[in-house]
Order: sequence, then structure tokens, then C-alpha cells
Amino acid sequence: MSITTERKAALIQEHAREANDTGSPEVQVAILSERIANLTEHFKTHAKDNHSRRGLLMLVNKRRSLLDYLKSKDEGRYTDLIGKLGLRK
Repeated sequence: MSITTERKAALIQEHAREANDTGSPEVQVAILSERIANLTEHFKTHAKDNHSRRGLLMLVNKRRSLLDYLKSKDEGRYTDLIGKLGLRK
């Protein structure tokens, strides 16, 4: 269910604003989106796993908060990010 170190490094490299950038909202949202996608696949075979479902909801809320923050700070970066990740809104 978790993402591999190589995949996480690839996401950081793809969405980083500068070298060694791991804390920007873009990188955090990209990593959260990957984890959400993995959990969504997990629920296709484990429909009754309610403990992991709670974790999924917390990840979705965290991603939403980061996207709201990014939208309030710089709307251009926000629209680029949701376009690149294929998110709604």
C-alpha cells in the first residue's frame, strides 16, 4: 500500500521547484495523490478494510488542505498542479 523509495524520489524530482525540494505543497500533494491512488486500488479487493479507509479519508483531507493553501498563495501554481496531476476542481 505504501509507495516505494524509487517512486517517491521520482515524484519529488518531477514536482520539485528547486534542487532538494521535498516540502513544497506541490511535492506533498503529488506524494499524497500517489498514496491515495494506491489505497483506492487496495479497496477494490479489500472492501471491508475500514481501518485503512479512515487513513484514506485523512490523506484526502490533508491533500485538500494543501491544495486550498496553494490556491490562496499562488493560483497559477495551483492550476498547473491540478492539471499535471489530473485532479478535479
